[in-house]
Amino acid sequence: MLDQTQIERLEAEPVNSAKMRQPLYAARKKIFPKRASGRFRQFKWLVMAITLGIYYLTPWLRWDRGPFAPDQAVLVDLANRRFYFFFIEIWPQEFYYVAGLLVMAGVGLFLLTSTVGRAWCGYACPQTVWVDLFLVVERAIEGDRNARMKLDAGPWTIRKLGLRTAKHLIWLVIAIATGGAWIFYFADAPTLLGEVTTGAAAPVAYITIGVLTATTYTFGGLMREQVCTYMCPWPRIQAAMLDESSLTVTYNDWRGEPRSRHPKKAQAAGLATGDCVDCNACVAVCPMGIDIRDGQQLECITCALCIDACDGVMDKLGRERGLISYATLTDYNANMALATAQGTLPIRPSLIRTGDGEFSDKVAHFHLRKIFRSRTFAYMGLWSMLGLALLYSLLTRDRLEVNVLHDRNPQFVSLSDGAIRNGYTVKLLNMIPEPRTIVVRLEGLEGAEMSLVGSELPAGRSFAIPVEPDRLKTLKIFVRLPVTRIQGATQTFRFIAQDKASFESNQYTATFNAPESSK
Repeated sequence: MLDQTQIERLEAEPVNSAKMRQPLYAARKKIFPKRASGRFRQFKWLVMAITLGIYYLTPWLRWDRGPFAPDQAVLVDLANRRFYFFFIEIWPQEFYYVAGLLVMAGVGLFLLTSTVGRAWCGYACPQTVWVDLFLVVERAIEGDRNARMKLDAGPWTIRKLGLRTAKHLIWLVIAIATGGAWIFYFADAPTLLGEVTTGAAAPVAYITIGVLTATTYTFGGLMREQVCTYMCPWPRIQAAMLDESSLTVTYNDWRGEPRSRHPKKAQAAGLATGDCVDCNACVAVCPMGIDIRDGQQLECITCALCIDACDGVMDKLGRERGLISYATLTDYNANMALATAQGTLPIRPSLIRTGDGEFSDKVAHFHLRKIFRSRTFAYMGLWSMLGLALLYSLLTRDRLEVNVLHDRNPQFVSLSDGAIRNGYTVKLLNMIPEPRTIVVRLEGLEGAEMSLVGSELPAGRSFAIPVEPDRLKTLKIFVRLPVTRIQGATQTFRFIAQDKASFESNQYTATFNAPESSK
């Protein structure tokens, strides 16, 4: 157990703090975050490994869909206008599934934010993940915080030039890999990789790699926290998602104030002292360059690294963890009221502790059940209903469609025997990666028969049409109705398309037109 004076005080300036925020066009002040260690840092490592693994490895996963479809598990096939996701195939007219997923993502973000604050920003946002990755490279080459600050302030030497060159080259490799991985989602990955490396790929592939390389390198390596502060709208939107029961990273000043690095002298002088020893460890590890002790700020991404840093200091001092913690506004206000005698006194740590130094039973502590409230259940219910509706629609959707377009000019033709003929363009859509034989037949319009233009098949009321896998088959069909069967200027009937193998069918109600005099 260490004394407060044995805890190193870091000279860390919260350059991005609300109290010290620079004008919009001021030059960026560099932030040199110190490496943190603890449970939240470990969780961030885990999330970074999972998210980067998903991003870089997904295009290389295979999924057997048979000989008539690509075997890439996740593929946005722009050339054939298809989106493949493992066993799911989405056609352009089914884009509402993608829209539904985006709505679910939005509701999920609202749910996450209202429950645990900006957890998305702190752990899974691509900007956060890639900045963390770039910082790993920076620390590995230039050292931790003090070494990087010293190197940055020092003159340009051969060593400094070599370290900076190595760092930026690795950043560029990561950025190129980021752009390269993205294009593999839009074509067969092994084939496209060979084309890119040999210079045979389409120009758009190289343009995409170049754009994403530039943005990744700039945002992750050079701009970092400025992207979150000035470019991202979410910090300004999130306030509408939070309430008194939302978890946020909070400095518990009801426990930490007044700060003192010499509590024994202060206590001997009759002054109250809190648990904060003003070591600035929380400021030094913050990748956003703020001081959490200034209260809630839009720059805070709730990555919780300040919690790890503070918990480490509290462990060394033999005090309870949680001086900085995830807390709700309700609990914070209750504890502040307790520490200030309902606001009638300055913060007095003695009011929250018993005589033996333990926390009073009146101190509010977080419990998991506190986040399960009506707002949480409302978001969760809406999110679940959207997901179930999409799943039901996906499982019950038709994989065979028929669409019919009636000829406009002429709408009908009178034949030499008095019969009336109408022309139709019939489109059969086979939405599975297997060949099918589709039977097209007439239903209704008694006495009518149809003929297939360009085919030697005899006229009749049904045809068996082969349709290629994942293809649209367009037919030109004439429907002939004897004059004795005409019952009016317009009659309705149905084209029925059915796959005899799977018994899947679809129908379209069409209109047969005739002259008024033929009634």
